[in-house]
Amino acid sequence: MTAPGPSADDDRLPPARFAYDKHTWKEIAHLLANLPVAILGFTYVFAVLLVSGILTLTVVGIPLLAASLLGARLLGKLERRRARALLGVRVEEPSPLPLRKSGGLVPRLWMALKDPVGWRTLLYDVIRLPWGIVTFVTTVTSLFVLWPVLPFIARGLANADRAMVRGLLSPSDELERRIAELESDRGVVVDTAAADLRRIERDLHDGAQARLVNLAMGLGLAKEKLLEGQADEHVAAMVEEAHGEVKLALQELRDLARGIHPAVLTDRGLDAALSSVASRCTVPVKVTADLTERPAAAIEGIAYFTVSELLQNVSKHSGARSASVEVWRSADRLLIQVRDDGRGGARLDGGTGMRGLADRLGAVDGLFVVDSPPGGPTTVTAELPWRDRTEPPGQG
Repeated sequence: MTAPGPSADDDRLPPARFAYDKHTWKEIAHLLANLPVAILGFTYVFAVLLVSGILTLTVVGIPLLAASLLGARLLGKLERRRARALLGVRVEEPSPLPLRKSGGLVPRLWMALKDPVGWRTLLYDVIRLPWGIVTFVTTVTSLFVLWPVLPFIARGLANADRAMVRGLLSPSDELERRIAELESDRGVVVDTAAADLRRIERDLHDGAQARLVNLAMGLGLAKEKLLEGQADEHVAAMVEEAHGEVKLALQELRDLARGIHPAVLTDRGLDAALSSVASRCTVPVKVTADLTERPAAAIEGIAYFTVSELLQNVSKHSGARSASVEVWRSADRLLIQVRDDGRGGARLDGGTGMRGLADRLGAVDGLFVVDSPPGGPTTVTAELPWRDRTEPPGQG
């Protein structure tokens, strides 16, 4: 009697069989296909290493090798599909390389060159050529000479194939995946910090600095007139104008300082800081912060600026009549939810800074989800890792 075999979705080894059934024929088909598939894979590897090795003396070699490793990922995907269909081995697909988040060309090339999935696939294709020859010759010989025991031979060879697929074509372990993500996120953090520094420099140069230069020139002219004894109404007007410039410059400096890190956040925490942001929104905003303690300063700052930018979008783009902000802690996560009853249609690629927010949260192992159907309402949910505050808040 023939023992039942596994379904294609079963990752366990099927039991021994005493007759030919569909699973045996699938294993035989896989073993016979090993040789042509192995020849194609080995040819790809040989061409990649030969051509890339020769061209490493030029600027073309490194990009070609990086592209070849990405191509090896595709070969691995095809082999996983073949193993799934014929051997019943279900191996999860590796996480894609986060190349879009890696900055310029050089970081992307470096990430592709360090890809362990691509290198293991190349190793798999090298090993498969001699193994493909062995399995093809053994299976063909057994078909004509060892027919009664062919199911057992096919089972043994197929089990070796299963082990190779699991060992070399399985996803990178968690550490490798996290290292790749953290390297990518580090690039995002560096780019974001550089953009923030450029914004601060631009605001200082075009705002407060320009006003202070005008102020210095105005006071210099007023001083000259006073020294010349021309204390008339013209001088008084110049002094009055300079006084106005001082007040505007101070306000711009306060706004700039608030954009870097608001004093109210440092002194009083998220509840007060978010209420302050909400008061400047052009639509009524209800703020609810259910926090019994404060998170780490860095997490608190990211939460503040996330809500601040989302409320700016509500003011500028949503057409909403009301909005709400909720902040609470759930286990080891800080959760933020911003809702508005506007027109909806917000997207991560919509040009309203959503993508930048998602990248910033992703850089600290956070999440950012936008639910904004056309016609509204819009709900944006953000999650941040909760980290305990290790130092007392600064005093203003």
